[in-house]
Amino acid sequence: MKPKGKPRLARLARGRLVGSFQAFARTIVRTSGHPMAFALAIASVVFWAAAGPWFRFGNTWLLVINTLTNIVTFLMIFLIRNAQNRESEAVQLKLDELIRATNAAHNSLLDIEELSEAELDRIKARFERLARTARAATTTAQAATST
Repeated sequence: MKPKGKPRLARLARGRLVGSFQAFARTIVRTSGHPMAFALAIASVVFWAAAGPWFRFGNTWLLVINTLTNIVTFLMIFLIRNAQNRESEAVQLKLDELIRATNAAHNSLLDIEELSEAELDRIKARFERLARTARAATTTAQAATST
């Protein structure tokens, strides 16, 4: 029986490409957050500013820094977003596991991030009511024990 979808080689190549990109993105995001990366950025700006008089503070001088910063910013957005998406999904999976493992938790909340805004608002209102009730009970209990 022939497998459906893409051939196995194409799936493997895509998997390796995605895995390579994720490894690359993770390395760049971690490296860019390092203090040495910040020091390198500061040194670049100082070098650029010092080169200003040599270029007579002309349009080329401005264009170089503007172009480089725009390119770096544009590319970093995608790399940082990729890292944030992975981290967010990992946190969501950890929370799902805690909900699943806790007997008193509602398993219906496992895929709550997939619900519509109206459904989220309805659930939020229910939990707000529960919180108000719990606070009122706590306040009443504290008042009863302090007298």
